[in-house]
Amino acid sequence: MRKIVEIKNLVKSYGGKDYQTKVLKNINLDIYENDFIAIMGPSGAGKSTLLNMLSTLDKPTRGEIIIDGEDITKVNNKRLSKIRQEKIGFIFQDYNLLDNMTLQDNIALPLSLNGKRSREIIEKTKQMASLFGLSEHLNKYPYQLSGGQKQRGASARALITNPRIIFADEPTGALDSKSSKDLLISLKKANESGNATILMVTHDAYSASYAKQVYMLSDGAIKCRLNHSGERQKFYDEILSLLASMGSEQE
Repeated sequence: MRKIVEIKNLVKSYGGKDYQTKVLKNINLDIYENDFIAIMGPSGAGKSTLLNMLSTLDKPTRGEIIIDGEDITKVNNKRLSKIRQEKIGFIFQDYNLLDNMTLQDNIALPLSLNGKRSREIIEKTKQMASLFGLSEHLNKYPYQLSGGQKQRGASARALITNPRIIFADEPTGALDSKSSKDLLISLKKANESGNATILMVTHDAYSASYAKQVYMLSDGAIKCRLNHSGERQKFYDEILSLLASMGSEQE
């Protein structure tokens, strides 16, 4: 299986010469094609910091982040922008849809910005809308959509350019339980069909149970990993058990 992301000895520190706080401590992680990985951990564990660096929004103190064979810690801002445009898809907690555009135009926006042909844009948009159960809502504006529909639209937009990796930041954080389930089922379907390699940061064990692997981050370091090898409910119970044991250790 092809390696999409390789994280080597990643460290992130804040502070001056006299005093530094290490937020991330020698993180090592490989993400392969068609992986679906969830990163969990308590508040302050370093989840957001890790995601920001993987997303090219921040730089590490030291270490390497290799995306599709290219170390993004060593390239200039122009190249970083190109990598974000061509190789990375983002799913945010607050949707980030443009209010003055229909859902169809929102989903199609990355292709339009890349100068793709109209026929390709229409075909790909319909394909993504079908994958995320949005075919009946393409002509609606964001204010006419539910939170779940908006987030599925944002997810369709993230996948439409066939990026090498999708980074999802608490994608179910603003959704009710039904909308969360609908989104997670759609992401799982996209992953299983080979359309998406996903790294998702979440505090929610239910959301994490849809992933293939769960990494637990604590005090800036990866403490353990769980592999999804059976039914989702069983994996969910395993995640809850691990979270409980980690909580007991910290008390």
